[in-house]
Amino acid sequence: MKSPRMLSFLLFPKVASGTRLCNSRTFSTSSTLCHRAAGATIPNTSIRVFREISALRQWRRKQLVDYRTVGLVPTMGALHSGHLSLIRMAAAENSAVVVSIYVNPTQFGIHEDLDSYPTTWDADCKMLRDLDRELSEDGGNLGKIAAVFAPTTATMYPSGRPSQELDSKGSFVTITPVGELLEGASRPTFFRGVATVCMKLFNIVSPEQVYFGQKDVQQTVVVKKMVKDFCMDTKVVIGATKREPDGLALSSRNVYLGARRRSVATVLSKTLEAAEAAYTRGCRSRAELLGPANKFIEHLLKEQLQLKPEKRVLFEVDYISLAHPDTMEEIEEIDEQRGAILSGAVKMLPVEMPQDGEDLGLSGGPPVRLIDNIILKAVT
Repeated sequence: MKSPRMLSFLLFPKVASGTRLCNSRTFSTSSTLCHRAAGATIPNTSIRVFREISALRQWRRKQLVDYRTVGLVPTMGALHSGHLSLIRMAAAENSAVVVSIYVNPTQFGIHEDLDSYPTTWDADCKMLRDLDRELSEDGGNLGKIAAVFAPTTATMYPSGRPSQELDSKGSFVTITPVGELLEGASRPTFFRGVATVCMKLFNIVSPEQVYFGQKDVQQTVVVKKMVKDFCMDTKVVIGATKREPDGLALSSRNVYLGARRRSVATVLSKTLEAAEAAYTRGCRSRAELLGPANKFIEHLLKEQLQLKPEKRVLFEVDYISLAHPDTMEEIEEIDEQRGAILSGAVKMLPVEMPQDGEDLGLSGGPPVRLIDNIILKAVT
């Protein structure tokens, strides 16, 4: 008897491949601007570019028949070295790597940065091209970058894109209670959108393994729970957070910061490090860990308030959390056999009194939400 995965692929209709396209272009979710040819590739590479689900599934079926494993790296584009590290991990463990590039509207709130989110298709293609060459020269990899899946919103939401309102109607995946805590409390539609698009991508690509970065730690907990609760035949692999030399976690949204706010943007990572240092010293209670962290961030904010408006950087603390590693629920005492997750979120406010010629960041320097975390490992 054929496996369920084999049967699912045998049900997909075949479609003829289109003509080869080699023109790079700015990515858009508008269907009028996207090429549909199943044979498109990133210029000067063998990396296929799929816009349509049917063409991707036809390709995926062939990988299955040829006993080639597939790893998926979901992204919203604006690639950076953190994404590339996940692709390297996937290439080391799978025959073929699929990178999805899709800015998912349903994970943005109504007052968030969907319209200004950076779209850098040409730069992304160049990064993937260069990484593909690097992987080809490295004999230690099992596979390579085989395809990019860059669908339109009409493709991903065939019944129409739901609105970004909390009470919008549509087909959603909700993972509770973990999706309602921390980031979910501040951004109530976020994890509903994340889980929904991940379910769609997993169904479309059917990867053996999917790769996410630890920086979005609550997202990894949500996705793992979804995979477990829906009995999905996919392994979730987590890659370490990649950082700038001064400790700032890499994020596609860092381009919004500009020079002034960038100089203070390590406030969150340093705050979490203060709590981590207490854990290293043997502290285990919430008060012992978060006390030093809260004092550090309050001190830094006071320092900024003492500066002149044309020099200072203001920010708001959303939360500093000490949570259970499996549920993200707050804890009062760390179980040494489980460890814990330190996490936090701050909003970097727009600069005051911008100076002539000052680098304000992309889109004029809107508010920037920074998140970060540190895993407090179990004591063995």
